Amino acid sequence: MKRIIPVLALILLLSPLANAQCPEEGNTVVLKAPAVSRTSSGELIGVATDFVITVAPGNGHVYVETWPLAEVDMQASARLAAQVAGKVLGVDMSKYDVFIQVRSDAPIIGGPSAGGTMTVGIIAALKGWEVRKDVMMTGMINPDGSIGPVGGILEKASAAHSVGAKLFLIPEGQRIQVVQKTEQKQIGPVVQITSKSEKVDVVEYARERWGLEVKEIRDIYEAVYYFTGKKIEKPSVLGELKVDTSFLKDDALKDYDETLDYYKQVENKLKNSDVSYTTYSYLKSALDDAKAKLDEAKKNLDEGMYYTALSLDFQARIAIRHVDWYLDVRTESDLENLLNEVDNEIKDTEGYVSNLTIKGITMLQAVAASEERIEQAKSLLKDAWSSYYDGNYWDAISNAAFAYERVQTAKFWASLGERYAKGEIIERDAIKDTAREYLDNSRLIITYITSMFGETTLQDLVDLMNEGEEYYQDGKYSAAIFSAMEARIRAEIILDTLGIDNETVLMDKLQRMKEDAKVAIAIAQKEGIYPVLSLAYYEFAQSYEKQGGLENIQTAMVFYQYAKETSTVFLSTTTPPKITEEPLISITTPLTNQTATQNTTSPLQKETSRYSIPLIAGTLIFGILLGFIAGRRA
Repeated sequence: MKRIIPVLALILLLSPLANAQCPEEGNTVVLKAPAVSRTSSGELIGVATDFVITVAPGNGHVYVETWPLAEVDMQASARLAAQVAGKVLGVDMSKYDVFIQVRSDAPIIGGPSAGGTMTVGIIAALKGWEVRKDVMMTGMINPDGSIGPVGGILEKASAAHSVGAKLFLIPEGQRIQVVQKTEQKQIGPVVQITSKSEKVDVVEYARERWGLEVKEIRDIYEAVYYFTGKKIEKPSVLGELKVDTSFLKDDALKDYDETLDYYKQVENKLKNSDVSYTTYSYLKSALDDAKAKLDEAKKNLDEGMYYTALSLDFQARIAIRHVDWYLDVRTESDLENLLNEVDNEIKDTEGYVSNLTIKGITMLQAVAASEERIEQAKSLLKDAWSSYYDGNYWDAISNAAFAYERVQTAKFWASLGERYAKGEIIERDAIKDTAREYLDNSRLIITYITSMFGETTLQDLVDLMNEGEEYYQDGKYSAAIFSAMEARIRAEIILDTLGIDNETVLMDKLQRMKEDAKVAIAIAQKEGIYPVLSLAYYEFAQSYEKQGGLENIQTAMVFYQYAKETSTVFLSTTTPPKITEEPLISITTPLTNQTATQNTTSPLQKETSRYSIPLIAGTLIFGILLGFIAGRRA
């Protein structure tokens, strides 16, 4: 029976190939990629994997055959690789079929980590280019063509060396790896086991140990160059781009004045109330926190940070409304009526937004932001009802206040969309496929990272993905896209910053993300889109960057990534780029104490009991997730 189940699974996996026509014409490229496999004892080792990629005229299908079966399905990663390849080359991939065969000597972990390799292979096959046999890489492929972070870098470097690679490409910023070093010491009849974290410079380690050159790469353009010697021109913009949110100035000034007036009203209401000393002190403290947010909002207004000011007003109003409604609620019936009023507010807003006629990409982005906030308001109200039935009226009012203010921001974004409505009508179902692709790609990456660190530690990301799936099933495709995008970006930031406690190193990463976001915004504007959401997120990232500190820098990274992706999520450029021929890169292998041979088992594989990826980095991940939660935005 044990032999039948894998065979049956293989038949089911390969069933699409049964209906696929073998390509009679086209190009085939063969590459090797490193992967990670888990041994029977639970340790991770590097293994080399063969990829045979064929691209032929067809109907836009992507067929994947793997053996042995991978722990994480590569199908979503392969589809994304094909999409990115088409975008990079300006090729309509609906006119081609892609066939990918994956062969490994062991069950492998991490389909996403081969995304970059598959993208290089598809590009090379589309153009009929040869690829170097002595170059290997690891890294996820992101929708924008950037190479995303992965785990198991040291194990994969070992695998690359074991099959004779001279150059190993890794995602930018991942040359320093944190490993767990375990030592055993015999003290009489007792065996003492100690474990400590250790940072390893992969570039120096690989050069010294194997004579393997390791280079960090930023995007698929660099990867293609190292594999083929061809330079594909990257999208760029001329001149200096100034990113500002002056389009929100009038809204921000009005919002601040109204929120300040509301604060004063509730402050007087509290002073004149008959609540006890303890309750008064508690409510007064909440209002004091709100006033501090308003003072910060005023400072940002004066500095021209209008979206940040709006977000601070939003945070202040949640607290103010909580106090206001708490003073009003005297009975259980009062609270029930309050929750029903919030429910009606959400339903009215949802009806208004769902009936909007979307004209142009700018309005589509704004409506997407509105729909996401409506869904968040629904979730908050659901929590409020749960607290009500549990008899926890304080939390019920708190969540109700949050839900009410969240739906007001949904109205704001919808009205902003109407203000910038321009262009052809876009039906909501038109982005259904985009939503499905984002969900599948994000699910793959979340599964990948949770396989490394555990689902419990990253439950927030899993919940966010599940919310996105619910939005999709309800036909809320815009909200589904943004939930999937948020979950994936958070996961990538965790991977990208794991083990880094140096603020200077993080700031270097942040500056690159910031520049990429600015270019993406400029490209959107070049295409005739005014990316209101991206501009807002860019400014919000700046507000966290100014504050400094590891947690704020990580939060700023998230919002710069939001700004970048929301700029181009609905763009589909099909203009072929300029391609130039460059001399093949000469790789000089330095002399080492150990002769680099093509051993099937490398020295690092033999030492997996001493060097392995930590199964969890709890405090760092928890800190990053707290930063995300703190990043409430209007």
